[in-house]
Amino acid sequence: MRIRATVAAVSGALALSAFVAPAAHAAGSAPDVTFSSMKVNKGSSMVVGTTKASFSVTYTVTHAASLKASDFATGPAIYRGTSITKPSDLFVSDEPGTCTAASTTVLNCKATLVFTVNGDEDLTNSEAGSWSVGALAVGDGGTKWVGGLGTTKILRATKLTANATPEPVKKGKTITVTGSLTRANWDTHKYGAYGSQSVKLQFRKKSSTTYTTLKTIKSSSTGALKTTTTASVDGYYRYSFVGTSTTPAVSATGDYIDVQ
Repeated sequence: MRIRATVAAVSGALALSAFVAPAAHAAGSAPDVTFSSMKVNKGSSMVVGTTKASFSVTYTVTHAASLKASDFATGPAIYRGTSITKPSDLFVSDEPGTCTAASTTVLNCKATLVFTVNGDEDLTNSEAGSWSVGALAVGDGGTKWVGGLGTTKILRATKLTANATPEPVKKGKTITVTGSLTRANWDTHKYGAYGSQSVKLQFRKKSSTTYTTLKTIKSSSTGALKTTTTASVDGYYRYSFVGTSTTPAVSATGDYIDVQ
């Protein structure tokens, strides 16, 4: 189980020190709060390459009238396992959320989840995919953990290239389109081949803004792509990958061919 950093209550003031594990609670009652409208990365998947990546989280906190906002701190969490109090893996925000009062009992908050792939907060390849979303509130009396606030995904970033040759080319002649599909390897901290994946060869005319699919091919064991097509009119060729449960969709930059 991995915990990022934790919030501890000291003499009525909250200081960031180290996020306690779910089983470790201070004596007394945890803050009387509820969480709602939890949104990680504006509802989109979190795509992480081979460098540090940060993602915003927004949420609403409703607290008891007897509590003041200064009496507790909150933050988002993502976890895997049976529950947030019994996780097989857990990440929480490095720092408490920053909140503004919407009323005497409602706070609108924002925080940041940070991931690295070459440091103390490493992601590993096995952690790509779906996660549950939760939150915690820390006060003098203890820590409240809340799970089941939604789901999110952490995905391994993908890269895709395309190169069409020859250029220029005569109408009716063969065009060869090569490329490469790679994805972030969080275990080696580098991009590596993404083989045996279905990738679409697409084309758009010079005068159009829409790509159409010409054919679908498979990437080789080294992630290489290569196929041919017949030159017809001026336009752009690209490869497009629809993504998987652990990697996002990606399209290469179109490569322009002048047909003479």
